[in-house]
Amino acid sequence: MSKPSNTADEILAAARTFIIAGGYNGFSYADIAEVIGIRKASIHHHFPSKVDLVRTLLKRYLEEAITGLGGLERNVPEPPELLRTYAGIWARCIEDASMPFCVCALLASELPALPPEVAVEVRAYFQFLSKWLTGVIDRGAETGTLAISASPRVEAEAFMATVHGAMLSARAYGDVLTFGMILTPTLQKLIPATD
Repeated sequence: MSKPSNTADEILAAARTFIIAGGYNGFSYADIAEVIGIRKASIHHHFPSKVDLVRTLLKRYLEEAITGLGGLERNVPEPPELLRTYAGIWARCIEDASMPFCVCALLASELPALPPEVAVEVRAYFQFLSKWLTGVIDRGAETGTLAISASPRVEAEAFMATVHGAMLSARAYGDVLTFGMILTPTLQKLIPATD
């Protein structure tokens, strides 16, 4: 991954790392300043408050997801492969520690304690991901390439919860293979075996 191009990007990258490691309250501007070698005043110049910083981070995170999943849709048109590829992307991120946990999933666990402006952005991410997965599963059910036992929306929510839960278990056990072990039966249930 290339180095962020400007100070604001460096601040956001540091904030993302700190959130993944310790949640919303797991860092301060002093921590970011120390990591990237700037003064706290410089951070306040770009992001007057921690709420501004994390909201900006989450808006970018959602934009990256929209762009990334849009590209995935263009390159991998079949619903079974979309689900496998989506799970595989997270498996690689966990394995190489580039992003061992979804920022929004982590923050969702803190939702009651988050500032409302941040909570809104977390919910927006979940709503987007749910809608995307619902569309993928709906298309797969219509074409017979996915086997579902509930509505596409319920299956999408269950799949999303399984992905996030598998991240949590992989982190708890300190074992990257746990993610795939948990996700494999879910994928096998959704994707009928072919001869």
